[in-house]
Amino acid sequence: MTAHRKLTGLVLSLLLFAASVFAESSSSLASSAPVTPDASPEAVALLKFLRSISGKYTLIGQHNFPSVAARNTDFAAEYTGRMPAVWTSDFGFAEPGDFDSYQARSIVVAEAIRQHKQGAIVSLCWHAVPPTADEPVTFRPLPGADPNQLKSVQGQLTDAQFKDVLTPGTALHEKWEAQVDAIAVFLKQLQDAHVPVLWRPYHEMNGDWFWWGGRTEGEFTTAALYRQIFDRLVNHHHLKNLLWIWSVDRPNKPEMAHEKYFPGIQYLDMLGLDVYGNDFAQAYYDSLVKLSQGKPLALAEVGNPPAPAIMDAQPLWTYYAVWAGMVRGTTRRGYIEAFSANRMLALHDPAYAKASADYRKEIGLRALEPQAALGDFSGAWKLNEGLCTFGEFGATRVPVKLVVKRKGESLDVRSTVPREYADDEVLDATYRLDGTEAKNELFKSERTTIGKVTADGSVIDLESVTALSFGPPGTKLKSHETWSLTEKGDRLVMSIVSDSWRAGEKRIWQTLVFDRE
Repeated sequence: MTAHRKLTGLVLSLLLFAASVFAESSSSLASSAPVTPDASPEAVALLKFLRSISGKYTLIGQHNFPSVAARNTDFAAEYTGRMPAVWTSDFGFAEPGDFDSYQARSIVVAEAIRQHKQGAIVSLCWHAVPPTADEPVTFRPLPGADPNQLKSVQGQLTDAQFKDVLTPGTALHEKWEAQVDAIAVFLKQLQDAHVPVLWRPYHEMNGDWFWWGGRTEGEFTTAALYRQIFDRLVNHHHLKNLLWIWSVDRPNKPEMAHEKYFPGIQYLDMLGLDVYGNDFAQAYYDSLVKLSQGKPLALAEVGNPPAPAIMDAQPLWTYYAVWAGMVRGTTRRGYIEAFSANRMLALHDPAYAKASADYRKEIGLRALEPQAALGDFSGAWKLNEGLCTFGEFGATRVPVKLVVKRKGESLDVRSTVPREYADDEVLDATYRLDGTEAKNELFKSERTTIGKVTADGSVIDLESVTALSFGPPGTKLKSHETWSLTEKGDRLVMSIVSDSWRAGEKRIWQTLVFDRE
């Protein structure tokens, strides 16, 4: 009897253990699924993809004004040398003709579909119109505007108005529903086109600058408003293609603490942070990690891309998106440094094609084919003097012709420099692009150069030190060159910063432009 009881107890223990393992496994599976019930296959696959790259890769992204389709993205590709893998835009609020026009929504939908088909990830936000006004509205309140009748995206509703927005049956609640319903029409068009959307409503909600933000006290809060739009789009409109990004700003004030605005883990698929001024404080990241329960993180808006040191300390960012009009806020050299971490993926990178292959297969699209760099530096080039910016010495010692040959990690450059008193001078140099040193000659002096190239081969970075054979003994000149291609690869732009060979003189800044012959 005792043995039977022991056997029974053992069997029961095994059954309970199996049940607990199954429950834990089911919970894990549930937490990895979108929060939208019966989400579309595309949304399920996209979230799975983002989870798969979390901690491994970070996608390069770019925001676009509603009315310009992908012009911001195309500019970023040309300026940085790499095509963004995440395309973001906005449903707009402004008058016709404005970059943020609310009448550009059909443009946004068409471009989102195109971007999805060509391999980019689509993310959309909405600078929502306050229910106290009709479209269009301004971004900030106009001078002399009635503070009790907000007609701008920025600014605050009165407490009574905000309460009414959250109270069914009131005029403002019905107005809010109508405004959300108008956006749902376009989200449904994307659902019908099988486009999954990283949806980011009421962004920067922990700030008090937008009408929806900054409310944490009592029943009528910003978090409640977020839950209300979730209910409207998911349960009323039955949108299945949205992955919900709960999006906040940096909590640099106690009242902006992220947890004060958290709507509940069951209302979000991802957590997003907006960062400007390179303010990538570790505490902000740690705050989101703590709230995320393992869900993916994104730098939903940035002014500058995160540097490699930031990514080393904050590896869970799945993508970042530079805001529209801010690409040139980072120098080309800054992008080279940001992209020097192999984790940064652009649309045409082989690693992106490989990482996204299963995702695209699951949604019925063919795998991406990695493309060559946006251009090829090899070839003959002629100086376009009219487009150049020379230093204090003008075009002295500037080559008028280049012949460039790329052989793997080796770059051969033949430069032709005019001489007024003799035949043109022809200089040959070979650089390594793998971060190792190469020695050449400049001014009949030894020059040591360390070269690097971006992962797709589209931007070259040359850091040189020349030990002068003339002047005070031990004099060394440092220079930095960034080579990039524009005009679809037909124009070579060199951005050069160098020491002056005259002791004590300021540094020389040059931009040399060459056209392909």
